[in-house]
Amino acid sequence: MFDFLFKRATESSVVPPAPAPAPEPDAAAGRRDEQAQRAAALNGNEAAAVALILESEFAGVRLTAAEHVQSQAALEQVLQAVRNTDRRVAKLMQSRLDAIRYQQAELQKAQACLDLAQRLLQDEKLTPNQVAELDRQWLVVADVPALAEQFASARAALAARLEEQVTLQRTIIDAMAAVRKLPDAGLPAEEALQTLERHAAAEAEYQNAPEHNALPRHLLSDYAQALAQVRAALTVPVKPAPVAEPEAAPAVAEAAPDQAAAPKQPKQPKQPPKEADKKFLETLEAMEAALEHGQLHIAGEHDKWLREHKTRLSHAQTEHLNHVRAELKRLGDWARWGGNVSREELVKAVEELPGQKLAMSELAKKVGSMRDRWKALDAVSGHAPKSLWERFDAACTAAYAPAAAHFKQLADERHANAAKAQALISETQALAESVAAGGADLKNVAAAGQRLRQMWTRLGTIDRKEKRKLDQTFDKVLAHMLSPLSEQRKVEAAKREQLIVEAEALEPSDRQTLDKLRRLQERWQEQAKALPLERKIEQALWQRFRAACDAIFSRRKETAHAADHERKAQLHAREAICKELEEATFSGEDKAQLATIAKALKDAATAWHATGIVPRAAEARINQRYHNAVGKVQGQADAIKRRAGAAQANALRDKLRLCQSLESALGADSSAIDATDWQARWAELPSLGNEYERALNGRFTAALGALNGERSAYAQQLERNRAKLLDEVLRLEIVAGVDSGAEFARERLKMQVEVLQSSLKSGQKPQSASAAYLQLCAMPALADARTASRIEQLFRRIGASERA
Repeated sequence: MFDFLFKRATESSVVPPAPAPAPEPDAAAGRRDEQAQRAAALNGNEAAAVALILESEFAGVRLTAAEHVQSQAALEQVLQAVRNTDRRVAKLMQSRLDAIRYQQAELQKAQACLDLAQRLLQDEKLTPNQVAELDRQWLVVADVPALAEQFASARAALAARLEEQVTLQRTIIDAMAAVRKLPDAGLPAEEALQTLERHAAAEAEYQNAPEHNALPRHLLSDYAQALAQVRAALTVPVKPAPVAEPEAAPAVAEAAPDQAAAPKQPKQPKQPPKEADKKFLETLEAMEAALEHGQLHIAGEHDKWLREHKTRLSHAQTEHLNHVRAELKRLGDWARWGGNVSREELVKAVEELPGQKLAMSELAKKVGSMRDRWKALDAVSGHAPKSLWERFDAACTAAYAPAAAHFKQLADERHANAAKAQALISETQALAESVAAGGADLKNVAAAGQRLRQMWTRLGTIDRKEKRKLDQTFDKVLAHMLSPLSEQRKVEAAKREQLIVEAEALEPSDRQTLDKLRRLQERWQEQAKALPLERKIEQALWQRFRAACDAIFSRRKETAHAADHERKAQLHAREAICKELEEATFSGEDKAQLATIAKALKDAATAWHATGIVPRAAEARINQRYHNAVGKVQGQADAIKRRAGAAQANALRDKLRLCQSLESALGADSSAIDATDWQARWAELPSLGNEYERALNGRFTAALGALNGERSAYAQQLERNRAKLLDEVLRLEIVAGVDSGAEFARERLKMQVEVLQSSLKSGQKPQSASAAYLQLCAMPALADARTASRIEQLFRRIGASERA
């Protein structure tokens, strides 16, 4: 009972193989590669996976092959083999076995519910409480698709039966109410009787209904009683005309002689019958009913009462009374004759008892029942002849003789057992005195008390009255002997209670819980060996302590199992995220694709961070898969951006060149310029959609606007801005770090000094190259081929940095 709880229920019967000698590095690597290839090629082959696990010395290969083991037998085989050698594979096998056993347990619960439903369908007396209990049992069962449909069908059949019961009960109650209303319904007598007969005919249907056994026991009897009462009320006979007093007087058998000679009295109005007359008639009816049912004893009692309570009767009633008494006499004669025949048969049956070799108790019951039947015949058919009685009594005495001897022997044994009990009490008294003197070992006292109590229970039967006194004396003496032990056991029980409280207070999630629980178990064993408690108390306390320990183990196991399931669920969620990113496709314009890609990456990141911890073995793999999937989608976005940037760069370059060409045409000569043609060329170029578009569009629009009478003035402005353009280009080359050429070395050096002094004086952050280039693009000015080339070189440098 006190086995250590940390031992497993079953020990492994598979001895792990002895470690092989350390192989050469090249040979081990070759075997690892060969076994890894076999593990990768398993493809669900469970038998091959088990064989590979049992023969492989590489943990990684065993773990890979373990993924293909699914059946319970194979899981148990692998678990027994690797329990002490490969923790990861053993944990995987154990978790799968726990899942299988959990499913089997739920399936058994569901099957038990289904079996109960089938039994309830076969039960004649189905009650709503039984169906409610069935529903409560089904609620705690997990989803079992294999049996859910069958249970639903059986449950629907049970509901249909309950509905039939309710309908049948309601129908009978309504019919009974309708029957009871018939006397007061005001219907003609014939119509009322016909209605009553229809209800009476329906009674047989109610009794033969499939669910009649489930009706309340009194309902059908109440219905039959209501039918009888209403039938009696509807069929009350018409009272005969009253008979004149002088004519009725001679018919009275019990009238006094002097009343016949009395002078005639004037007619008096008829008085209602007295209470005695009514009771007399009721007793007469009860006597007649008893005769109809063959109850002669009851009919004789009624006749005795009628003879003691005489009353005035009519001629018809007197004849009826005489007829009933004649029937009673006739049936009594037949009963006496039948009683004598029955007594003869009873005597013959008693005389045959000795030859049947019955058990003594059964023989005594048989003789007793025969005498009871003789007395019953006396009550029904009168007293028997004396000779027949003497013959019956002698036969009973002879038949009972073996039983009498047997019971006498039992009585002698009871007296002997009483003497043994007295001797045992004396021994207990002596031990109690020695314990009271002190110095006795309580453990030995407990053993002596248990021995004495066992000897007392093994005593044979004792007379009941004497046994009660002896039991009280023995209990008193034994309690006196065990009183010191009882006090010490109370102290020990309190210590056990404290251990239970400490075990129940342990937190399953604490890392120190198992060590604390082990120490509590060791203390329990020490206390149990020092002084055992009474068996019932010891067993009850042990069950509580063991339940507390099992609860901790169960909760830890459930927590670990739930954590494993949760980690697997998180792994599946992350695999779904990776799969969605890997299979994601984007279509439409570049801008719409970039927005879709950005949203997909954001949603994937949000979902990824919302998931929890995954199994450690799969963490690196799933993280690498996620990063690869994100990189793939981001690569598509980068390609779209590069493509869009290149298109924007080309469009910017073309629009800048078009502006420069238009400005060169404006400043070259006075030849006519077709504004419509220039506008068409501008419209053919794609829109930039940013600040460059606004700047270049304003520059181009200003140049076209100069054609309307301001061409010369605008051409002069373009010429004036030539030098400013060169300065801005040089300044931007310095900022962007672009070489200006040898011819601009002096101006570049001077410009660098100015730029440095300007930044030191202002103390502000210098303007960025992108902003400066935007201003350069917006500046209308004439530019030669060298200047245009320098501007495009700046654009390539600045545009490349922006795209990066």
